[in-house]
Amino acid sequence: MTRVALVVGVGARRGVPAGEVLGLVVGALGAAGLRVRDVVALATLDVRAEEPGITGAAARLGVPVLPYPAEVLARVPVPNPSRAAGAAVATGSVAEAAALAGASGPGGAGAVGAAELLVTKRKSASATCAVARGVRSIGTPASTNGAEPFTMAAMLPPTKHIDSAGPDLRHHGDAEVRGLDLTDLAVNVRTGTPPDWLRERIAASLGSLAAYPDGGPARAAVAERHGLPAERVLLTAGAAEAFVLLARAVPARRPVVVHPQFTEPEAALRAAGHEVGRVVLRPEDGFRLDPEAVPQEADLVVIGNPTNPTSVLHPAGVLERLARPGRTLVVDEAFMDAVPGEREALCGRTDVPGLVVLRSLTKTWGLAGLRIGYVLADPSTVALLQEAQPLWPVSSPALAAAEACMEPRALVEAADAADRVAVDRAHLLAGLAEFGELRVVEPAAGPFVLARLERADEVRERLRSLGFAARRGDTFPGLGREWLRLAVRDRATTNRFLQALDLALQGLPRRPAG
Repeated sequence: MTRVALVVGVGARRGVPAGEVLGLVVGALGAAGLRVRDVVALATLDVRAEEPGITGAAARLGVPVLPYPAEVLARVPVPNPSRAAGAAVATGSVAEAAALAGASGPGGAGAVGAAELLVTKRKSASATCAVARGVRSIGTPASTNGAEPFTMAAMLPPTKHIDSAGPDLRHHGDAEVRGLDLTDLAVNVRTGTPPDWLRERIAASLGSLAAYPDGGPARAAVAERHGLPAERVLLTAGAAEAFVLLARAVPARRPVVVHPQFTEPEAALRAAGHEVGRVVLRPEDGFRLDPEAVPQEADLVVIGNPTNPTSVLHPAGVLERLARPGRTLVVDEAFMDAVPGEREALCGRTDVPGLVVLRSLTKTWGLAGLRIGYVLADPSTVALLQEAQPLWPVSSPALAAAEACMEPRALVEAADAADRVAVDRAHLLAGLAEFGELRVVEPAAGPFVLARLERADEVRERLRSLGFAARRGDTFPGLGREWLRLAVRDRATTNRFLQALDLALQGLPRRPAG
């Protein structure tokens, strides 16, 4: 089977960083209107084929490296020959010759007539690249850099089809309350939001609906809030869109999701055709992460911090141990702004290789219906994700909200809200501690807590009859019917809930003995 495909030729100095190579390649493709997903290989001089910068870039792209001896490349005519390159390696351009040789298929330099150079030599400080189009065989890559076959050690079996992976990954807390007059403890959006000043800013943006959205000011505001350049920011229609973009655009052959956590990342990966490995944390360990449980072979790892639904806040130093060249590390920080001081946040870090941080404005600001979030990552990853986005993905009202929520007064209000959540959570935990049949995962750091009790599904139904909605736990991989997630609410609401919980437990029908 064959198809038209792109091969990127790369020439590089020793010690070139993988980020420089990847950025050069993505930039060259974007400038020519070509798609990263159509790249099937990087091609280079054989003595550079094991260069970490080249193999690292290939790993991020999910493609093999094709090595060619200098004498083979010397036979390939190139449009932009360099005397220096010719004297050093016998070819006038390693990048152009390697691209043409790779794109010509198994015949190599002897069949270059089948290849077409689409992008001539482009340069960065330590690398060059060129892009050629040709016809290559599918399913028989010339090289895999000596990578061992991927094993799922320490994980549940990989999953692919949504209907065959156990828990309902598409179930979300809003299904517990939609259309019903219940006190909502199932959804983690802060009550009383959005505040009036934010509603006014959103309403003011409606006058510009005739114009196409301009995300520049909001992107700059997010960048300034985190002390990052705008090139490291991508605005999205909520964190859910970001998960879809990652699943579709970031090359990954061995994705792993750390569970229990928000189920949308795995659902998006599987919908994009990936087989997904699961690392399931254990309740007896307090759902704390041991980085050694994540297989070395994993090239994309997704974890939440603080994690939904466990409310566990993983130390930043522990998460950093998951990062390595050739791996994309996705940290979902949707609830980090509910943590006082945002301790353990990685959102402003630029020194962690492959780090992608997701943020949402939904929870703290009550914007679930507006759909606004953002990605923080290195510019090459942002470029990959942006390429997969449709034009104007974020509406003008959502952009206005994003810009407003980055302002100093908004940050102060969010910090105050986080402090109130901590106080209200302590009150909820103290009340739950009075029930001997119930165990809560502690320490909890998010605006919700996870509790375990026998017959939790029956208790949840009793609570509904008493006017309260709690989030069922059995749709999260690694949990079961004995788990409930409870949103933190104000003291008065919590007191009413605790009374209802007492009634629900007392009203359970007795089970027959034996």
